[in-house]
Amino acid sequence: MSEEINENEEELQKKVDQTDGVSDQGDVVEETITKVTGMYKEWFLEYASYVILERAVPSLEDGLKPVQRRIMHSMKDLDDGRYNKVANIVGHTMQYHPHGDASIADAMVQIGQKELLIDMQGNWGNILTGDRAAASRYIEARLSKFALEVVFNPKTTEWKSSYDGRRKEPIDLPVKFPLLLAQGAEGIAVGLSTKILPHNFIELIDASIKYLKGKSFKIVPDFITGGIADFTNYNDGKRGGKVRVRAKISQLDKKTLVIYEIPFGTTTTSLIDSIIKANEKGKIKIKKIEDNTAAEVEILVHLPPNVSPDKTIDALYAFTSCENSISPLSCTIENNKPVFIGVSEMLKHSTDLTVELLKKELEIQLHELEEQWHFASLERIFIENRIYRDIEEEETWEGVIIAIDKGLQPHIKHLKRPITEEDIVRLTEIRIKKISKFDIDKAKQHIESLEDKIAGVKHHLANLIVFAIDYFKNLKEKYGKGKERQTEIRIFDDIVASKVAMNNAKLYVNREEGFIGTSLKKDEFVTDCSDIDDIIIFRKDGVMSVSKIDSKTFVGKDIIHVAVFKKKDRRTVYNFMYRDGAKGASYMKRFNVTSVTRDKEYDLTNGSKGSLVHYFSANYNGEAEVVTINLRSVGSVKKLKWDIDFADLAVKGRAVRGNRITKYNVRSVDFKSEGVSTLKPRKIWFDDTVQRLNVDERGELLGEFKAEDKLLIITQSGKIKAVKPDLAMHFEDDMIVLEKWKPNKPISAIYFDGEKERYYIKRFLIETTDKEEIFISEHAKSHLEIIATDYRPIAEVQFSKRNIENEIVNLEDFIAVKGIKALGNQFSTEKIKLVSLLESLPFEEPEEEKVEEVEVVDEEVIEDKLYVEIPETKKPVLEELSADEKAKIALQKSIARKKAEQKKIDDENQTKLF
Repeated sequence: MSEEINENEEELQKKVDQTDGVSDQGDVVEETITKVTGMYKEWFLEYASYVILERAVPSLEDGLKPVQRRIMHSMKDLDDGRYNKVANIVGHTMQYHPHGDASIADAMVQIGQKELLIDMQGNWGNILTGDRAAASRYIEARLSKFALEVVFNPKTTEWKSSYDGRRKEPIDLPVKFPLLLAQGAEGIAVGLSTKILPHNFIELIDASIKYLKGKSFKIVPDFITGGIADFTNYNDGKRGGKVRVRAKISQLDKKTLVIYEIPFGTTTTSLIDSIIKANEKGKIKIKKIEDNTAAEVEILVHLPPNVSPDKTIDALYAFTSCENSISPLSCTIENNKPVFIGVSEMLKHSTDLTVELLKKELEIQLHELEEQWHFASLERIFIENRIYRDIEEEETWEGVIIAIDKGLQPHIKHLKRPITEEDIVRLTEIRIKKISKFDIDKAKQHIESLEDKIAGVKHHLANLIVFAIDYFKNLKEKYGKGKERQTEIRIFDDIVASKVAMNNAKLYVNREEGFIGTSLKKDEFVTDCSDIDDIIIFRKDGVMSVSKIDSKTFVGKDIIHVAVFKKKDRRTVYNFMYRDGAKGASYMKRFNVTSVTRDKEYDLTNGSKGSLVHYFSANYNGEAEVVTINLRSVGSVKKLKWDIDFADLAVKGRAVRGNRITKYNVRSVDFKSEGVSTLKPRKIWFDDTVQRLNVDERGELLGEFKAEDKLLIITQSGKIKAVKPDLAMHFEDDMIVLEKWKPNKPISAIYFDGEKERYYIKRFLIETTDKEEIFISEHAKSHLEIIATDYRPIAEVQFSKRNIENEIVNLEDFIAVKGIKALGNQFSTEKIKLVSLLESLPFEEPEEEKVEEVEVVDEEVIEDKLYVEIPETKKPVLEELSADEKAKIALQKSIARKKAEQKKIDDENQTKLF
């Protein structure tokens, strides 16, 4: 055998040498691909099959890997109701599992940490912190009640020989529950892997019941670590699906965030490490981090001054392990072959298998009951008819059997099967004591009870689906307590990393030489930025480009504007004036830049050689300033200076030519005065599903917001603030009011003061914006009953005492509007059960001023302009006139001037006469 192996190795080495491209003599040879054959091929296939079938991938039948199945079987062998040392269980399992004790102990700890099949005692580790379990000799375990009821039944189990042939082990355990989906599974085999995510215990039972009733169902994972998850792309757990999981983060105060649930697949240790690394790289800014995790997760993230908690929360999701993506892959073993099916098919298969196992158990139970009934009937006949006396004179065993059989024959017509010799032998084993104390009535009652049980089992078999549904309902009732969903289901909004990254770099520019970067510290400072930002550049020649930030990048000489580029930004408007070519006309336009190709140059002029920019401004809220045009004094041009308002232009695409200013040579364009935003108020919606603001028409419309408008936020804990709406805002879980704030609209509240132990009513206005205030007392027992934001609210108060009638309160008449810090007017000392808002009194609300976007109808604006006289109610518009029209207007003005002068003379003469 060894000689054969050596020969194969030598042959293989020669082939390897050939594939290297050089022979032993140094000659170049062609590369060849040689298939592995013979022993190598067989060994590899055997190894791959073994790893797939016997180690890494769970069975579809019972949801267990071989090592898990053997652990459960060993625990059943040792089960006496008491705890066993895990070391003892591991040693016992080694009779069935041909591997070391370490792998068995690790697998057992993993089963135990899922808190379903094993009742644990001692330190079994912590899935939250990642701490390992104590040594096997220090911890104990026994089977849980759920496992004893659901997993085992030797009567329905198929057996095979163990690896050494000394014992029998189950091929699959008769599990009557979708265990694989409840526990989940993960394994890497040869050429394939599996990752089945755990699902919720109660939801799996409900789904099985729906399936048995012929209804549709849908199941999604649930993780013992809690957190939030987006299952939009779960794809039924098949290949190609993706699950996004997030930690639960809330704002403890203005300078502290608290993480109280972590994503599946992480620990507090790995999570904290990722936060520290992100802080070191400058992606986020934190002051310090504390881990107070014990039975529950509590990680405190302390923020430095002037750092937004809202933005930091998004940054934690974007740059740390607070958000992860999981790619499920449902692979299981069925009929000794790996199969890829979705979790819905797994549940259906498990439910069908449960029904089949329940049927087998009922059939076995029916057979056992019928056998009991059969022997009880024989026993009654044997004793009641004193057939035992017929054997007194028999001298041989055969004679005894024949005598009993002969004595039974007249009385066995009602029996359901023939009498066998085994039945007669059992009759001979009845003790004399039992015969002497035989009670015919009790025997009849016993037989009747067996008949009732047989009828019940037959009924269950005839209504098997109903029986299976009741079985699942019973499991839910007995074991469902404490197994409610841990992971919150939510649809995530995409976080743009560049928007939430902390400014960890400084941008500099050398305008003349055309360089930008973070290392040009001797040049002009532009702004703080992030190292993942894109930078937008405008040059004097009218060329625009966007470049990734770097230490030093050449973008072209004569830079006139450089800034951080925000993708899809429609609020930033660029006001632009340029000359077309060396001697062409000058044009003006307004545009925004929403998307570009990085490192591609865009010519914002007509593309003529020698074009240059007269004027440029970047306005981050769409402002339109007024500028002064100064022409060079050339020839007969009389009008050398006039003003132009950018508000007369519409915001269009960056590629348009623009409106013509003049055909003459522009000497300079000077800024004259600031303008207002020409953009329409922005409509903002609140999507309750993701608890975020948006402008994509998702959720409830909050209103149209101008630059000065604010958002009113009130929480159940009595906090109130009016702040500028920001799409990156986060909201507290107890938020009860979210609406557009109207400064003159009073806020009414009924609350209980814990210190004075009585109820108060107050009405107030917010005096200070962008600041959170508490409008109820800060006593621990103080609480808000109801808040109203209508002008004239009416409330109905229901008291706890039945003898006190409900009271209708007009809050406007009860108290006048006072300061936010005022206590309010005392309402009652009686305990209030419920406060309900009724229909408010009518109030005519003042209409808001409409803001409309100004657009220019003309395509071009010419330098020779005259204002046409129009009614004062309309805004003057610019209109181009021909030479004839100019002459007519000049003549009209001359005649009008002469008429005015003549009228003045006539008036003076008339005055002299008097």
